[in-house]
Amino acid sequence: MTESKLREQICEMAASMFARGLTGGASGNISARTEDGGLLVSPTGSSFGSLDPARLSRFDDRGQLVGGDQPTKEMPLHSAFYETRGKTGAVVHLHSTHAVAWSMMPDIDPQNLLPPLTAYAVMRLGKVRLLPFFVPGDPAMGDAVRGLAGKRSAVVLANHGPVVAGKDLEAAVYAMEELEETAKLALLLKGHQPRMLTSGQVQKVVDKFDVDWD
Repeated sequence: MTESKLREQICEMAASMFARGLTGGASGNISARTEDGGLLVSPTGSSFGSLDPARLSRFDDRGQLVGGDQPTKEMPLHSAFYETRGKTGAVVHLHSTHAVAWSMMPDIDPQNLLPPLTAYAVMRLGKVRLLPFFVPGDPAMGDAVRGLAGKRSAVVLANHGPVVAGKDLEAAVYAMEELEETAKLALLLKGHQPRMLTSGQVQKVVDKFDVDWD
């Protein structure tokens, strides 16, 4: 994909997420790898509902800002995924309501945050790790992701929001949407003893779709 098309795609997909209430105001940030190894990143203080393709922050393949507005303060999160997961082509971070709410529940498993409710959550997300609370913009968030050694493509920052890496922009966005919908299902079903996927069913999905699960 040419850089101009990628710029348009970033803005279109961000606007779609904004329109559907997945993130509001000036919250959330998004980045994608360019053909030359650089990055396009949403600027700091920008709204997903009105990103300008020409004003996206542009980094070269050495990580130097070479054009556009100043980038999101959450660059440490994005950089950590690109550094530790070599196939990462895009990263999305939202403050989506249900994922944030689920991160506050007292009885969740931080090693495997989402219950096994659907095959698609397993396929697109693998195990989702709950990370501690950090002050927004704290570089320690990136250190926490690096501490996972590339084993997780999706994390949720406690009381803050989810971060998802994908092989390309579509994959990252679709996985993010799956995370939010699964968190919504988990909240709706809490206390109702739903029939979840069995460990055997989860393993079949993991094996068939080569999901990172260990």
